[in-house]
Amino acid sequence: MNVLKSSIYAALAVLLFASCKASISTIPVPSGVDVVFNMPAKKGVLSETEMHVWSHMDLQTDSIPGMSIAKAYAFLEGKQGTAVIVAIADSGIDVDHEDLRDVVWTNPKEIANNNKDDDNNGYIDDLHGWNFLGNKAGKIVNADQLEITRIVKSGMVKFGDKKASEISEENKKEFETYLDLQEKFEARNTEKKAEIENLKNTQKRISQIENNIKEVKEFAGTTVLTSEFLKSLKPSSAQMAAKISDVVGMLERGMTEGALLDAKKGLTEYLDSQIKGKSYDLDFNARQTLGDNLYDINDKFYGNNNVIGSKDLESHGTHVAGIVAASRNNKKGVNGVANNVKIMAVRVVPDGDEHDKDVALGIRYAVDNGAKIINTSFGKGYSPNKKWVYDAIKYAAKKDVLIVNAAGNDGKDIDVTKTYPNDSEDLVNEIADNVLTIGAMSLHYDEKLPANFSNFGKTNVDVFAPGVDIYATVPKDAYASNSGTSMAAPSAAGVAALVRSYYPKLSASQVKHILMNSGIKINFEVIKPGSQSRENPNGEKVPFSDLCVSGRVVNAYNALKMADRIVNGL
Repeated sequence: MNVLKSSIYAALAVLLFASCKASISTIPVPSGVDVVFNMPAKKGVLSETEMHVWSHMDLQTDSIPGMSIAKAYAFLEGKQGTAVIVAIADSGIDVDHEDLRDVVWTNPKEIANNNKDDDNNGYIDDLHGWNFLGNKAGKIVNADQLEITRIVKSGMVKFGDKKASEISEENKKEFETYLDLQEKFEARNTEKKAEIENLKNTQKRISQIENNIKEVKEFAGTTVLTSEFLKSLKPSSAQMAAKISDVVGMLERGMTEGALLDAKKGLTEYLDSQIKGKSYDLDFNARQTLGDNLYDINDKFYGNNNVIGSKDLESHGTHVAGIVAASRNNKKGVNGVANNVKIMAVRVVPDGDEHDKDVALGIRYAVDNGAKIINTSFGKGYSPNKKWVYDAIKYAAKKDVLIVNAAGNDGKDIDVTKTYPNDSEDLVNEIADNVLTIGAMSLHYDEKLPANFSNFGKTNVDVFAPGVDIYATVPKDAYASNSGTSMAAPSAAGVAALVRSYYPKLSASQVKHILMNSGIKINFEVIKPGSQSRENPNGEKVPFSDLCVSGRVVNAYNALKMADRIVNGL
């Protein structure tokens, strides 16, 4: 699972250390208008409440390029929607969450906990979905290796210490690939160890600043510190002067004591997960011991109905689900983008890289059990059995199911660098027209609009959606803000669910192109994601239209208006 964390804490370290009607499903989607909003970016700091809902705001009303959710629901007043099943293929979902339990899909053909396959779909007691990271005995997998680790391990077993001269002609290409990946694996493993050491140093630095704040408060005789007040103090020693200067520096860089403590908590949790993680552990094999044959796509009836996974270890899928469809207007937590949604949990993503077999069968399970949209907020750099996933995507297309896919968080051009899953074997031609790939955007309507971590691609990313500081559900009735294309995809999936609910005659392909073509057109230059560095802090400027097919950002109000025009001809 490609989760955005390391880049956040790297940035933190920098901060701290420095007429004739045809069938509706065949009507072409309009190309969209090129009206551009030339307005200044929002100035000033948003309140906590505003930050929690920025992705739902409206550009014209709020000067924030959100998805215009209030305007969308105003447009829908008096209209009747139908229920849409949205499958969340992810790490699992806390289906007991106070803000999700009322929107969780329940299999109408399954009798709960009778240990029978009542609907004869091959999955026993699949009441709210299915867990492909488990077995019938109830065992579940939480952590796993990266795909590159698995490939290197397989090469080590097959080739051992053999030299090139000892490899048969038929195995030479595989051997050369193995050597190349082994070198990349070693480099990445070294980088990960360095990252862990940097995280430990950052953790120490936060503790130092935290201690300085405590001592400065005692010296100043106050609990409220401002930069101006601290500069007026007359320290009694050089040591205290240094501590005051340190706190002033923190405040003037925009960091508050509360934010520092939040950062410390998040960093500590992330550091702990990296130390305990199995991404680069060549000998870890928990998934391989579940009993099914990982390399036989026809061995498909495995797993169990524990769709939550671990509430203590896994929050990603719960957060994604809340963005799409947390209960609206229930005076709890957050409002999801879409009403009329039932969330199906498909657990296929561990802490590590997902297996192609689990992904392919997870997609097929969702399709066969009624999902009209599947959200795939995960990704990896290698896919040895990608044909299984491509076949599953084609199967979804045949059944008119839309897949909303996260572009990835590497700040890379995925027209050049492959990331999986995708919908193009050659990075040029799509295998089907039912995959919508989403880049992540921030709340800044200026050069900082694209998230600095987001992948991009003029051919392989379709449109951008809110994906920075998105507030949503996490396990145990809690809420948190996360960033990533993992958050941008469900933002778009929620809009797609609105369109499919109120305009059910539209096809998956039409809904895909409606979201692309109805978005707000961005006609200014932005900082290309991944281009900023210590050597080049300003980054490289490019037209936003170079970052995705549409050159637009998702807007729910515009999408619904376009859908209505197609269906009703007005």
